[in-house]
Amino acid sequence: MIRTIFIDLDDTLWATQENNRDSLEEIYRLRGWEAKLGPFDEFFKVYQPQNDHLWDLYRRGEVTKQELTLRRLREPLKPGLGRLTDEQVLEINADFLARTAAKEKVVPGALELLCELKQLYRIVVVSNGFREIQTRKMASSGILPYIDVTVLSEDAESNKPNKRFFTYAFSVSHTRPSEVILIGDSWDADIIGAQNVGIPSIWFNPHREPQPELQAPKAPVYEVAALSEIVPLLTSLRVC
Repeated sequence: MIRTIFIDLDDTLWATQENNRDSLEEIYRLRGWEAKLGPFDEFFKVYQPQNDHLWDLYRRGEVTKQELTLRRLREPLKPGLGRLTDEQVLEINADFLARTAAKEKVVPGALELLCELKQLYRIVVVSNGFREIQTRKMASSGILPYIDVTVLSEDAESNKPNKRFFTYAFSVSHTRPSEVILIGDSWDADIIGAQNVGIPSIWFNPHREPQPELQAPKAPVYEVAALSEIVPLLTSLRVC
């Protein structure tokens, strides 16, 4: 029987794309970057793919946290601001993190889902996000009171989907794999991670992207397009 929910934070519960964009746009306008870099929307079209690519490399262990932090801002800003020093980029990044930590937007249905899950399960956040901001984001958005344990990749010294991350998560949450199901929006980090340790998972797929094939699946993968579908799904699984 499922007793514990492992659940991703960014873009599964906390509206990362929206909150990050809002924070970056605030900085962009306050610092007058339009004069040198043009409209924010055009800048963001460069920034977001760069940021996504670097997070993918970070997840695979191919760049460090410091490299991700410096490159995601330095490279998109370079055409208008020139090559910024590490100190300049880190100052901008600190402003960005402070603003995002205060943002309150959640994925539609996130708080309602957590309220229902909390009545039946222990809830463990499993995240590759940075230690200095994840708890603050959960507090600002109202997520934190529902969470029993938070497991971060920096503490595990390994990122999702690595088996080492999940072994650490089982240990610190005092959970047996046979009692866990994972919910997450990232196929590569969350669903593959669950497969790596043989636990069932629910892929939150709001954009209805095609489901990639799994070679020799180790555990069931369920799919939902809205968070409101998760509790009925879990109920049906308990009955079965």
